Amino acid sequence: MAFTAHFTDGKSFAEPLGKIVCVGRNYAEHARELDNPVPSEPLLFIKPSTAAVSLDAPLEAPFAHGEVHFETELALLIGERLTAATPAQAARAVAGLGLALDLTRRDVQSRLKEKGHPWEIAKAFDAACPLSAFAAVEGEPDWQSLHFTLDIDDERRQTGDSRDMLFAIPELLAEMSRHFTLEPGDVVLTGTPAGVGVLPRGAELRLALAAGASHGGVEVTTRTAP
Repeated sequence: MAFTAHFTDGKSFAEPLGKIVCVGRNYAEHARELDNPVPSEPLLFIKPSTAAVSLDAPLEAPFAHGEVHFETELALLIGERLTAATPAQAARAVAGLGLALDLTRRDVQSRLKEKGHPWEIAKAFDAACPLSAFAAVEGEPDWQSLHFTLDIDDERRQTGDSRDMLFAIPELLAEMSRHFTLEPGDVVLTGTPAGVGVLPRGAELRLALAAGASHGGVEVTTRTAP
């Protein structure tokens, strides 16, 4: 069944889910923990809409393909068409704030990177992008004050703060729109902080986003398959 983005009040977004545009290494500490260089410009890649599944349901990760790593990210639901947009135009085009897991077949990705091959099969496979509901955006959020966390079995594993991003959200969206037109229904993942690791079987995951008093937040609890 095709994924439909929805808001925390239960209402569905009017447009079908499109592509999922992602940025790699948008937190310096995450780049360092994987022994990757800190980039001087955004490293962009795309997941197809078929990668999206709901975080409200148990996660059926592809454990048979080797280690699957979790990467918790702030997700943005795009509400307006953006092509070669300015940062100000891009900032006004966000319809919702949510959370995502950028699931990664790390063993597969490492082998492909060593050979200089593309690594979409490590990032863009079916169910590679579990998404939460979105908090509706009314007015422009404080882009420097978005805070999110991931707990696994009651242990804090990741903490992210938008002020620590290498590329701030309005500038990141504008840069993306210079390469890929962003359409209503597209989702943007904004990078993961340090703390990524192996997704365990049979674990409880609790994700939370604080987006300020005017936009509320998002909280979701799910489990991985045993």
